[in-house]
Amino acid sequence: MTEQTDISSFEDDGSGEADADSDPDPESEPGENPYLSDPDTEFEPVAALDAEAAREQAALLREAVRYHDHRYYVRADPEIGDRAYDALFSRLRELEDAFDLDTDGSPTGRVGGEPVEEFETVEHVAPMRSIDSSGEEAEVREFADRVERAVGEQAFVCEPKFDGVSVEVVYEDGKYERAVTRGDGTEGDDVTRNVRTIASVPERLRGDHPDFLAVRGEVFMPRDAFNAYNRERVERGEEPFANPRNATAGTIRQQDPAVVAERPMDCFFFEALAGADFDTQWERHATLPEWGLQVNDEVERVADIDGAIAYRNAMLDRRDDLDYEIDGVVVKVDDRDACEELGATARAPRWAFAYKFPARTEETTVRDIAVQVGRTGRLTPVALLDPVEVGGVTVSRASLHNPDQIRDLDVNVGDRVSVQRAGDVIPYVDAVVEKDSEGHFAFPDRCPVCDSAVEHDGPLAFCTGGLACDAQLQRAVEHYASRDALDIEGLGEKSVGQLMEAGLLTGLPDLYTLDRDAVAELEGWGETSADKLVAAVEASREPDLADFLVAIGVPEVGPTVARDLARAFGTFEAVRAASREELESVDGIGEVVANEIREFFDSERNEAVIAGLLDHVSPRETEVETGDALAGLTFVFTGSLPGMTRGDAQELVERHGANATSSVSGNTDYLVAGENPGASKTADAEENDVPVLDGAGFRELLADRGVETDGENGG
Repeated sequence: MTEQTDISSFEDDGSGEADADSDPDPESEPGENPYLSDPDTEFEPVAALDAEAAREQAALLREAVRYHDHRYYVRADPEIGDRAYDALFSRLRELEDAFDLDTDGSPTGRVGGEPVEEFETVEHVAPMRSIDSSGEEAEVREFADRVERAVGEQAFVCEPKFDGVSVEVVYEDGKYERAVTRGDGTEGDDVTRNVRTIASVPERLRGDHPDFLAVRGEVFMPRDAFNAYNRERVERGEEPFANPRNATAGTIRQQDPAVVAERPMDCFFFEALAGADFDTQWERHATLPEWGLQVNDEVERVADIDGAIAYRNAMLDRRDDLDYEIDGVVVKVDDRDACEELGATARAPRWAFAYKFPARTEETTVRDIAVQVGRTGRLTPVALLDPVEVGGVTVSRASLHNPDQIRDLDVNVGDRVSVQRAGDVIPYVDAVVEKDSEGHFAFPDRCPVCDSAVEHDGPLAFCTGGLACDAQLQRAVEHYASRDALDIEGLGEKSVGQLMEAGLLTGLPDLYTLDRDAVAELEGWGETSADKLVAAVEASREPDLADFLVAIGVPEVGPTVARDLARAFGTFEAVRAASREELESVDGIGEVVANEIREFFDSERNEAVIAGLLDHVSPRETEVETGDALAGLTFVFTGSLPGMTRGDAQELVERHGANATSSVSGNTDYLVAGENPGASKTADAEENDVPVLDGAGFRELLADRGVETDGENGG
């Protein structure tokens, strides 16, 4: 099912009209609703219907969508294919839009809603307690001994311990009322609109349900869907989620329900918090699906703790075969009267215990291989892994470096690999330890984002699409606007994506011709935000030369090299025209960097982009004279200096013989700390006894050394 819809009730009274509030038997015959078995999806034009006919057809379609949702999510026995289902859903939405039909409780409500500014805090109907846990068998047996001493020998119900986000979901008169995160166990965030978009959370209960029901569920992102979603993010050049739980937690707290609706979320229900009494845990497990609530089919009832331990060991062996992450199993006393007698502590029930799995080793399975398109067009293969702990950090992706590395490792999807972290930071695949695939991953000869041809330069591969490639363009714009470049506020990942999707941004020069009114109409913007963005772009028309060199993405040219180039050549035209030999004459620039710079400016594709930018941008000339008033001193800058950018300050001290570095050490003479300084640099200065200057102190030092600051640079 590709649309996000609801699992609710279906009943047909024989008249052909549906009762949306009725509670059908899911095993009953479909009756006269034509959209249940082998539906005809060739619909007559909407214009041919009158309002009454549209209402009747919409009612039947709503029933049908709910019926098929129940078959798909709860019974795992779909009756129609995805294409037919999508046609029914689309027709329903078309009718509701065309005839302005009331959509309260309709499956189409699953596609999202208006964004919220912040989540309200809501008190739970009943406490959502934690569970005592251990990875040691002895402690699990001790739990069973405590139970037996208190209430006698007991049977247990064993469930997978899902690694997702717990929510309380409340139904009143069978209708979905609200959803709240676990929070501190007493109250949590109101995520009603976000959870409503999850297809396996029913909008209405089925069968003989209670008038009021509060249930506990675990929202999660299925592993296959997580890998596919991460693959898309990697290919777009975006940072992937670390693991399915992080993806779930980040999604469920999105302020825009439409974003949640687009992500592949699911939910298992496993506890009735209020409104329903059961004699046993097993009865609860069997009853929730009768009300339309999805439960996990791996739950088992065992006679004793030996059976529970065997269940845990079996699930440990099977965990990699499941389409969801689990980090152990939960063992619950089956008899509910015994549970009541056992009671609970302030934080956990005494009738349940979590038997945890051991941490994963540095060996794991490659679930997918994605090819990431970087800002310069370089294609980097990335292995998407079952999460594994490496050096105390959970890793779910690792670099494969380049096509040659893939061939050398002979690695492919499905292989078991060892993972290391380079310099304790960047994870990479070290070796294939168990070959479970045929051959190695076939590196693409077309860009996965724009379908342009791929060119190889030694071991490296590049997309030839340039800024016609959305991945390169998005990253290029984000880089152009970043703090180290032109520092254009308001151009982050999300906003750049919106501008591109709306067709307002097809190249870097388009930043300077943005239609303010069109920007204001984008979702989440408005006139004030649009004015701020346009003003920020306008303020970048006369950038510092070094900042501009960084912004256009010259390879190997970061802030330090850019300042060296600016001081050496003075103007952008001089830098652009410099020969390899002239570039190599600049301190700190060797043959490799000089070649990269020269090839960048010789590229016809880059020349076209630069020419377009220079129609709007005039980089400021840099003074090339240098002095020695600050010779021998080393400065580090942090925070915002009044009237002076950090780049200006660094360029100023370097022009007078000092060094400007990015990190504090024992060799640092001064840390210049403006507003909102970095805590780590301040702490490092204290540890190394480095004097800290504020903006006024910095200017006083310059004045004492005979260094003048002009108005442009904030003196």
